[in-house]
Amino acid sequence: MVDLDKIVSLAKRRGFVFPGSEIYGGLAGTWDLGPLGAEMAHNIKELWWNHFVRAHEENYGLASSILMPEKVWEASGHLEGFADPLVECNKCKRRFRADQLEDKEKGKCPECVGVLSEPRQFNLMFKSQDAYLRPEIAQGMFVNFKNILDTMHPELPFGIAQIGRAFRNEIAPRDFLFRVREFDLMEFEYFVREEEWEKNFEKWRGEIWSWIEKVGINKDMVHELEVSKEDRAHYSKRTIDFEFDYPFGKKELYGLAYRGDYDLSAHEKASGADLRFIDQASSDKFIPHVIEPTFGLGRTILAVLLSSYAEDELGGEKRIFLRLKPAIAPVTVAIFPLVKNKPDLVAKAREIYSSLKQCAKSVQFDDNGNIGKRYRRQDEIGTPWCVTVDYQTLEDGTVTIRDRDTGEQIRKDQKELEKYFPERIS
Repeated sequence: MVDLDKIVSLAKRRGFVFPGSEIYGGLAGTWDLGPLGAEMAHNIKELWWNHFVRAHEENYGLASSILMPEKVWEASGHLEGFADPLVECNKCKRRFRADQLEDKEKGKCPECVGVLSEPRQFNLMFKSQDAYLRPEIAQGMFVNFKNILDTMHPELPFGIAQIGRAFRNEIAPRDFLFRVREFDLMEFEYFVREEEWEKNFEKWRGEIWSWIEKVGINKDMVHELEVSKEDRAHYSKRTIDFEFDYPFGKKELYGLAYRGDYDLSAHEKASGADLRFIDQASSDKFIPHVIEPTFGLGRTILAVLLSSYAEDELGGEKRIFLRLKPAIAPVTVAIFPLVKNKPDLVAKAREIYSSLKQCAKSVQFDDNGNIGKRYRRQDEIGTPWCVTVDYQTLEDGTVTIRDRDTGEQIRKDQKELEKYFPERIS
Protein backbone atom coordinates (compact mmCIF):
# COMPACT_ATOMS: atom_id res chain seq x y z
CA MET A 1 0.00 0.00 0.00
CA VAL A 2 1.36 3.41 -0.98
CA ASP A 3 1.85 5.84 1.89
CA LEU A 4 -0.60 8.74 1.54
CA ASP A 5 2.15 11.23 2.41
CA LYS A 6 4.03 10.19 -0.73
CA ILE A 7 0.98 10.96 -2.87
CA VAL A 8 0.35 14.32 -1.16
CA SER A 9 4.02 15.26 -1.57
CA LEU A 10 4.14 14.31 -5.25
CA ALA A 11 0.84 16.08 -5.93
CA LYS A 12 2.16 19.33 -4.41
CA ARG A 13 5.69 19.09 -5.84
CA ARG A 14 4.59 18.40 -9.41
CA GLY A 15 1.57 20.67 -9.64
CA PHE A 16 -1.34 18.25 -9.31
CA VAL A 17 -2.98 19.47 -6.06
CA PHE A 18 -2.30 22.45 -3.78
CA PRO A 19 -3.79 23.19 -0.35
CA GLY A 20 -6.63 25.70 -0.68
CA SER A 21 -5.66 29.32 0.16
CA GLU A 22 -2.24 28.11 1.22
CA ILE A 23 -0.56 31.53 1.56
CA TYR A 24 -3.15 32.38 4.23
CA GLY A 25 -2.57 29.19 6.16
CA GLY A 26 -5.05 27.09 4.19
CA LEU A 27 -8.73 26.34 4.71
CA ALA A 28 -9.68 22.89 5.99
CA GLY A 29 -11.51 20.75 3.48
CA THR A 30 -10.45 22.73 0.41
CA TRP A 31 -7.88 21.83 -2.24
CA ASP A 32 -6.91 23.55 -5.48
CA LEU A 33 -6.01 21.64 -8.62
CA GLY A 34 -2.71 22.82 -10.11
CA PRO A 35 -1.90 22.84 -13.84
CA LEU A 36 -1.41 19.08 -14.06
CA GLY A 37 -4.31 18.28 -11.71
CA ALA A 38 -6.68 20.50 -13.67
CA GLU A 39 -5.62 18.84 -16.93
CA MET A 40 -6.05 15.37 -15.45
CA ALA A 41 -9.46 16.28 -14.00
CA HIS A 42 -10.59 17.59 -17.38
CA ASN A 43 -9.43 14.35 -19.05
CA ILE A 44 -11.25 12.20 -16.49
CA LYS A 45 -14.47 14.17 -16.92
CA GLU A 46 -14.23 13.93 -20.69
CA LEU A 47 -13.56 10.19 -20.51
CA TRP A 48 -16.54 9.74 -18.13
CA TRP A 49 -18.81 11.79 -20.41
CA ASN A 50 -17.80 9.71 -23.43
CA HIS A 51 -18.25 6.43 -21.52
CA PHE A 52 -21.59 7.10 -19.83
CA VAL A 53 -23.28 9.77 -21.95
CA ARG A 54 -22.07 9.93 -25.56
CA ALA A 55 -21.80 6.14 -25.84
CA HIS A 56 -25.49 5.74 -24.85
CA GLU A 57 -27.93 7.47 -27.16
CA GLU A 58 -30.67 7.38 -24.50
CA ASN A 59 -28.66 9.53 -22.07
CA TYR A 60 -28.98 13.31 -22.11
CA GLY A 61 -26.56 15.83 -20.63
CA LEU A 62 -27.48 18.61 -18.21
CA ALA A 63 -25.76 21.40 -16.28
CA SER A 64 -28.02 22.57 -13.48
CA SER A 65 -27.63 25.47 -11.08
CA ILE A 66 -25.60 25.12 -7.89
CA LEU A 67 -28.07 27.25 -5.90
CA MET A 68 -31.46 25.70 -5.31
CA PRO A 69 -34.40 26.92 -3.19
CA GLU A 70 -35.23 25.49 0.21
CA LYS A 71 -38.39 23.85 -1.10
CA VAL A 72 -36.31 21.52 -3.30
CA TRP A 73 -34.40 20.22 -0.28
CA GLU A 74 -37.52 20.04 1.84
CA ALA A 75 -39.20 17.85 -0.78
CA SER A 76 -36.11 15.68 -1.28
CA GLY A 77 -35.82 14.99 2.45
CA HIS A 78 -32.43 16.62 2.87
CA LEU A 79 -33.56 19.29 5.32
CA GLU A 80 -34.73 16.62 7.73
CA GLY A 81 -32.38 13.75 7.05
CA PHE A 82 -29.08 15.09 5.69
CA ALA A 83 -27.07 15.30 8.91
CA ASP A 84 -24.19 13.66 10.76
CA PRO A 85 -23.82 13.11 14.53
CA LEU A 86 -21.46 15.76 15.97
CA VAL A 87 -19.60 15.82 19.27
CA GLU A 88 -17.49 18.69 20.59
CA CYS A 89 -14.58 18.76 23.03
CA ASN A 90 -15.17 20.95 26.10
CA LYS A 91 -11.46 21.85 26.24
CA CYS A 92 -10.00 22.33 22.73
CA LYS A 93 -13.44 22.91 21.13
CA ARG A 94 -12.62 20.62 18.20
CA ARG A 95 -15.54 18.85 16.57
CA PHE A 96 -15.72 15.23 15.49
CA ARG A 97 -18.20 12.91 13.81
CA ALA A 98 -19.42 10.61 16.56
CA ASP A 99 -19.86 7.68 14.17
CA GLN A 100 -16.18 7.79 13.16
CA LEU A 101 -14.62 7.72 16.61
CA GLU A 102 -13.16 4.47 17.85
CA ASP A 103 -15.00 2.82 20.72
CA LYS A 104 -12.02 3.53 22.98
CA GLU A 105 -12.35 7.24 22.20
CA LYS A 106 -16.03 7.55 23.10
CA GLY A 107 -16.43 10.23 25.73
CA LYS A 108 -12.91 11.64 25.51
CA CYS A 109 -11.26 13.89 22.94
CA PRO A 110 -8.77 12.07 20.66
CA GLU A 111 -6.71 15.27 20.40
CA CYS A 112 -6.43 16.38 24.04
CA VAL A 113 -7.64 15.42 27.53
CA GLY A 114 -11.04 17.06 27.16
CA VAL A 115 -14.48 15.49 27.47
CA LEU A 116 -16.73 15.10 24.44
CA SER A 117 -20.31 16.35 24.45
CA GLU A 118 -23.33 14.17 23.76
CA PRO A 119 -23.91 13.67 19.99
CA ARG A 120 -26.20 16.12 18.22
CA GLN A 121 -27.34 16.11 14.60
CA PHE A 122 -25.40 18.55 12.43
CA ASN A 123 -26.90 19.60 9.08
CA LEU A 124 -24.35 19.26 6.28
CA MET A 125 -25.81 21.83 3.88
CA PHE A 126 -24.48 25.35 3.33
CA LYS A 127 -27.28 27.94 3.34
CA SER A 128 -27.26 31.28 1.52
CA GLN A 129 -30.32 33.38 2.45
CA ASP A 130 -33.31 31.48 1.02
CA ALA A 131 -31.25 29.04 -1.06
CA TYR A 132 -28.86 26.19 -0.39
CA LEU A 133 -25.61 25.24 -2.05
CA ARG A 134 -26.46 21.77 -3.29
CA PRO A 135 -25.02 18.88 -1.24
CA GLU A 136 -25.58 16.59 -4.24
CA ILE A 137 -26.28 17.14 -7.94
CA ALA A 138 -29.15 14.65 -8.30
CA GLN A 139 -31.94 17.10 -7.50
CA GLY A 140 -31.00 19.29 -10.46
CA MET A 141 -31.79 16.34 -12.71
CA PHE A 142 -35.06 15.55 -10.98
CA VAL A 143 -36.36 19.12 -11.12
CA ASN A 144 -35.49 19.19 -14.84
CA PHE A 145 -37.16 15.85 -15.55
CA LYS A 146 -40.24 17.51 -17.09
CA ASN A 147 -38.06 19.82 -19.21
CA ILE A 148 -36.26 16.82 -20.68
CA LEU A 149 -39.58 15.09 -21.40
CA ASP A 150 -40.95 18.21 -23.13
CA THR A 151 -37.85 19.01 -25.20
CA MET A 152 -36.20 15.67 -26.00
CA HIS A 153 -39.29 13.37 -25.98
CA PRO A 154 -37.36 10.32 -24.74
CA GLU A 155 -38.60 6.77 -24.42
CA LEU A 156 -37.92 4.63 -21.37
CA PRO A 157 -35.35 3.80 -20.27
CA PHE A 158 -33.36 7.04 -20.51
CA GLY A 159 -30.87 8.95 -18.42
CA ILE A 160 -30.11 12.53 -17.41
CA ALA A 161 -26.42 13.08 -16.69
CA GLN A 162 -24.30 15.89 -15.42
CA ILE A 163 -20.93 16.77 -13.94
CA GLY A 164 -21.05 19.48 -11.32
CA ARG A 165 -19.92 20.86 -8.00
CA ALA A 166 -21.51 19.98 -4.67
CA PHE A 167 -20.91 21.31 -1.16
CA ARG A 168 -21.06 19.71 2.27
CA ASN A 169 -20.37 21.33 5.61
CA GLU A 170 -18.20 18.43 6.76
CA ILE A 171 -17.61 18.27 10.49
CA ALA A 172 -14.06 16.95 10.14
CA PRO A 173 -12.67 17.06 6.57
CA ARG A 174 -9.61 14.86 6.24
CA ASP A 175 -7.61 12.32 4.23
CA PHE A 176 -6.52 14.63 1.42
CA LEU A 177 -9.11 14.60 -1.42
CA PHE A 178 -11.32 11.98 0.19
CA ARG A 179 -13.48 14.07 2.53
CA VAL A 180 -13.72 17.73 1.54
CA ARG A 181 -16.23 20.58 1.73
CA GLU A 182 -16.59 21.19 -2.01
CA PHE A 183 -16.16 18.61 -4.72
CA ASP A 184 -17.18 17.62 -8.24
CA LEU A 185 -19.59 14.76 -8.85
CA MET A 186 -20.17 12.84 -12.08
CA GLU A 187 -23.61 11.30 -11.97
CA PHE A 188 -26.71 10.33 -13.87
CA GLU A 189 -30.27 9.38 -13.07
CA TYR A 190 -31.50 6.49 -15.21
CA PHE A 191 -35.29 6.36 -15.46
CA VAL A 192 -36.87 2.93 -15.88
CA ARG A 193 -40.12 1.05 -15.51
CA GLU A 194 -40.47 -0.37 -12.01
CA GLU A 195 -40.51 -3.96 -13.22
CA GLU A 196 -37.20 -3.41 -15.07
CA TRP A 197 -35.17 -1.85 -12.27
CA GLU A 198 -33.16 -4.98 -11.44
CA LYS A 199 -32.12 -5.56 -15.05
CA ASN A 200 -30.95 -1.96 -15.39
CA PHE A 201 -29.28 -2.00 -11.98
CA GLU A 202 -27.13 -4.91 -13.14
CA LYS A 203 -26.42 -3.19 -16.46
CA TRP A 204 -24.90 -0.14 -14.78
CA ARG A 205 -23.18 -2.27 -12.17
CA GLY A 206 -21.23 -3.85 -15.01
CA GLU A 207 -20.56 -0.48 -16.64
CA ILE A 208 -19.07 0.85 -13.39
CA TRP A 209 -16.55 -2.01 -13.40
CA SER A 210 -15.74 -1.24 -17.04
CA TRP A 211 -15.17 2.40 -16.09
CA ILE A 212 -12.89 1.44 -13.19
CA GLU A 213 -10.64 -0.41 -15.61
CA LYS A 214 -10.81 2.28 -18.29
CA VAL A 215 -9.80 5.13 -15.97
CA GLY A 216 -6.87 3.18 -14.55
CA ILE A 217 -8.00 2.22 -11.05
CA ASN A 218 -6.61 -1.08 -9.78
CA LYS A 219 -9.59 -3.46 -9.84
CA ASP A 220 -7.98 -5.63 -7.15
CA MET A 221 -8.26 -2.67 -4.77
CA VAL A 222 -12.01 -2.22 -5.36
CA HIS A 223 -14.68 -4.19 -3.48
CA GLU A 224 -18.47 -4.20 -3.59
CA LEU A 225 -20.38 -3.62 -0.38
CA GLU A 226 -24.11 -4.32 -0.21
CA VAL A 227 -25.31 -1.48 2.01
CA SER A 228 -27.73 -2.56 4.73
CA LYS A 229 -31.16 -0.98 5.06
CA GLU A 230 -30.08 0.76 8.27
CA ASP A 231 -27.12 2.42 6.54
CA ARG A 232 -28.75 3.35 3.23
CA ALA A 233 -29.78 6.92 2.40
CA HIS A 234 -33.39 7.80 3.10
CA TYR A 235 -34.29 7.61 -0.61
CA SER A 236 -32.60 4.29 -1.40
CA LYS A 237 -34.23 0.88 -1.78
CA ARG A 238 -30.93 -0.77 -2.64
CA THR A 239 -27.36 0.53 -2.70
CA ILE A 240 -24.01 -0.98 -3.59
CA ASP A 241 -20.91 0.92 -2.55
CA PHE A 242 -17.75 0.34 -4.57
CA GLU A 243 -15.08 0.64 -1.90
CA PHE A 244 -11.39 1.29 -2.52
CA ASP A 245 -8.40 0.25 -0.42
CA TYR A 246 -7.17 3.69 0.58
CA PRO A 247 -4.15 3.99 2.91
CA PHE A 248 -6.57 5.09 5.64
CA GLY A 249 -8.89 2.12 5.18
CA LYS A 250 -11.50 0.61 2.88
CA LYS A 251 -13.80 3.53 2.00
CA GLU A 252 -16.45 4.40 -0.57
CA LEU A 253 -15.23 5.30 -4.03
CA TYR A 254 -18.45 5.07 -6.08
CA GLY A 255 -22.08 4.27 -5.42
CA LEU A 256 -24.94 2.60 -7.26
CA ALA A 257 -28.39 3.26 -5.83
CA TYR A 258 -31.94 2.25 -6.67
CA ARG A 259 -33.95 5.31 -5.63
CA GLY A 260 -37.35 3.94 -6.62
CA ASP A 261 -39.83 6.72 -7.45
CA TYR A 262 -39.03 8.61 -4.23
CA ASP A 263 -37.66 11.83 -5.74
CA LEU A 264 -40.05 12.40 -8.62
CA SER A 265 -43.06 11.58 -6.42
CA ALA A 266 -41.83 13.97 -3.71
CA HIS A 267 -41.25 16.81 -6.20
CA GLU A 268 -44.58 16.22 -7.91
CA LYS A 269 -46.36 16.50 -4.56
CA ALA A 270 -44.40 19.55 -3.39
CA SER A 271 -44.40 21.52 -6.66
CA GLY A 272 -47.78 20.57 -8.09
CA ALA A 273 -46.15 19.81 -11.46
CA ASP A 274 -47.16 16.68 -13.35
CA LEU A 275 -44.01 14.55 -13.44
CA ARG A 276 -45.57 11.43 -14.87
CA PHE A 277 -44.17 9.76 -17.96
CA ILE A 278 -46.67 9.05 -20.75
CA ASP A 279 -46.19 5.77 -22.57
CA GLN A 280 -46.88 6.59 -26.24
CA ALA A 281 -47.92 3.02 -27.07
CA SER A 282 -50.38 2.42 -24.22
CA SER A 283 -51.09 6.03 -23.07
CA ASP A 284 -50.34 4.90 -19.49
CA LYS A 285 -49.13 7.63 -17.15
CA PHE A 286 -46.79 6.76 -14.30
CA ILE A 287 -43.81 7.93 -12.27
CA PRO A 288 -40.66 6.11 -13.47
CA HIS A 289 -38.21 4.54 -11.05
CA VAL A 290 -34.57 5.55 -10.94
CA ILE A 291 -31.13 3.90 -10.97
CA GLU A 292 -28.34 6.25 -9.89
CA PRO A 293 -24.61 5.64 -10.48
CA THR A 294 -22.49 8.25 -8.64
CA PHE A 295 -18.81 9.07 -9.11
CA GLY A 296 -16.75 11.53 -7.10
CA LEU A 297 -14.06 13.25 -9.17
CA GLY A 298 -11.69 13.94 -6.27
CA ARG A 299 -11.93 10.37 -5.02
CA THR A 300 -11.32 9.16 -8.56
CA ILE A 301 -8.17 11.27 -8.86
CA LEU A 302 -6.94 9.97 -5.50
CA ALA A 303 -7.67 6.33 -6.39
CA VAL A 304 -5.96 6.74 -9.77
CA LEU A 305 -2.85 8.26 -8.17
CA LEU A 306 -2.71 5.46 -5.58
CA SER A 307 -3.25 2.81 -8.27
CA SER A 308 -0.64 4.19 -10.65
CA TYR A 309 2.13 5.19 -8.22
CA ALA A 310 5.23 3.03 -8.62
CA GLU A 311 8.88 2.96 -7.64
CA ASP A 312 11.52 0.92 -9.44
CA GLU A 313 15.07 1.01 -10.74
CA LEU A 314 15.78 1.87 -14.36
CA GLY A 315 19.23 2.17 -15.86
CA GLY A 316 20.81 1.70 -12.46
CA GLU A 317 18.85 4.59 -10.94
CA LYS A 318 15.83 4.61 -8.67
CA ARG A 319 12.80 6.41 -9.99
CA ILE A 320 9.20 7.28 -9.12
CA PHE A 321 6.63 7.08 -11.89
CA LEU A 322 2.87 7.08 -12.45
CA ARG A 323 1.37 4.40 -14.68
CA LEU A 324 -1.41 6.70 -15.85
CA LYS A 325 -3.64 5.69 -18.73
CA PRO A 326 -2.78 7.83 -21.78
CA ALA A 327 -6.38 9.06 -22.00
CA ILE A 328 -6.17 10.79 -18.61
CA ALA A 329 -2.46 11.62 -18.30
CA PRO A 330 -2.01 15.40 -17.89
CA VAL A 331 0.84 15.28 -20.42
CA THR A 332 0.50 12.72 -23.19
CA VAL A 333 3.75 13.32 -25.06
CA ALA A 334 6.82 15.34 -24.07
CA ILE A 335 9.05 16.71 -26.85
CA PHE A 336 12.77 17.18 -26.16
CA PRO A 337 15.55 18.73 -28.19
CA LEU A 338 18.68 16.74 -27.31
CA VAL A 339 20.31 19.96 -26.10
CA LYS A 340 18.80 23.42 -25.71
CA ASN A 341 21.70 25.46 -27.11
CA LYS A 342 21.54 24.14 -30.69
CA PRO A 343 19.05 26.29 -32.69
CA ASP A 344 18.53 23.65 -35.41
CA LEU A 345 17.56 20.98 -32.85
CA VAL A 346 15.28 23.36 -30.95
CA ALA A 347 13.58 24.54 -34.16
CA LYS A 348 12.94 20.96 -35.29
CA ALA A 349 11.62 19.99 -31.83
CA ARG A 350 9.33 23.03 -31.88
CA GLU A 351 8.05 22.02 -35.32
CA ILE A 352 7.15 18.51 -34.09
CA TYR A 353 5.66 19.94 -30.90
CA SER A 354 3.36 22.22 -32.90
CA SER A 355 2.21 19.44 -35.21
CA LEU A 356 1.47 17.01 -32.35
CA LYS A 357 -0.47 19.58 -30.33
CA GLN A 358 -3.20 19.31 -32.94
CA CYS A 359 -3.73 15.57 -32.54
CA ALA A 360 -2.19 14.11 -29.35
CA LYS A 361 -4.15 15.77 -26.52
CA SER A 362 -1.74 17.48 -24.11
CA VAL A 363 1.80 17.83 -25.47
CA GLN A 364 4.63 19.46 -23.51
CA PHE A 365 7.89 20.98 -24.75
CA ASP A 366 10.71 20.31 -22.29
CA ASP A 367 14.34 21.43 -22.65
CA ASN A 368 15.15 21.98 -18.97
CA GLY A 369 18.16 19.98 -17.73
CA ASN A 370 19.80 16.93 -19.25
CA ILE A 371 17.88 14.11 -20.91
CA GLY A 372 18.04 11.87 -17.83
CA LYS A 373 16.48 14.52 -15.59
CA ARG A 374 13.78 15.21 -18.15
CA TYR A 375 12.89 11.52 -18.31
CA ARG A 376 12.64 11.32 -14.51
CA ARG A 377 10.49 14.44 -14.36
CA GLN A 378 8.12 13.17 -17.05
CA ASP A 379 7.98 9.71 -15.43
CA GLU A 380 6.94 11.27 -12.14
CA ILE A 381 3.98 13.09 -13.71
CA GLY A 382 2.92 10.01 -15.69
CA THR A 383 3.79 11.09 -19.24
CA PRO A 384 3.44 7.91 -21.36
CA TRP A 385 5.93 8.87 -24.10
CA CYS A 386 8.91 11.16 -24.60
CA VAL A 387 10.16 12.13 -28.06
CA THR A 388 13.78 13.23 -28.43
CA VAL A 389 14.97 15.23 -31.41
CA ASP A 390 18.70 14.61 -31.98
CA TYR A 391 21.30 15.12 -34.70
CA GLN A 392 20.10 12.05 -36.60
CA THR A 393 16.67 13.71 -36.82
CA LEU A 394 18.22 16.52 -38.85
CA GLU A 395 19.69 13.95 -41.25
CA ASP A 396 16.86 11.47 -41.83
CA GLY A 397 13.76 12.83 -40.03
CA THR A 398 13.59 10.06 -37.42
CA VAL A 399 13.13 10.65 -33.69
CA THR A 400 13.53 8.55 -30.56
CA ILE A 401 10.32 7.53 -28.77
CA ARG A 402 10.82 6.40 -25.19
CA ASP A 403 8.16 4.38 -23.32
CA ARG A 404 7.47 5.42 -19.72
CA ASP A 405 6.73 2.01 -18.21
CA THR A 406 9.53 -0.02 -19.79
CA GLY A 407 12.11 2.62 -20.66
CA GLU A 408 12.41 1.05 -24.11
CA GLN A 409 13.30 3.32 -27.02
CA ILE A 410 12.44 3.01 -30.70
CA ARG A 411 13.03 5.26 -33.69
CA LYS A 412 10.20 6.47 -35.88
CA ASP A 413 9.93 8.81 -38.80
CA GLN A 414 8.48 12.11 -37.58
CA LYS A 415 5.84 11.84 -40.31
CA GLU A 416 4.38 8.81 -38.51
CA LEU A 417 3.91 10.53 -35.15
CA GLU A 418 0.55 12.19 -35.89
CA LYS A 419 -0.93 8.73 -36.39
CA TYR A 420 1.22 6.78 -33.91
CA PHE A 421 0.15 8.59 -30.73
CA PRO A 422 -3.60 9.12 -31.33
CA GLU A 423 -3.98 5.39 -32.02
CA ARG A 424 -2.40 4.56 -28.66
CA ILE A 425 -4.20 7.25 -26.71
CA SER A 426 -7.61 5.99 -27.80
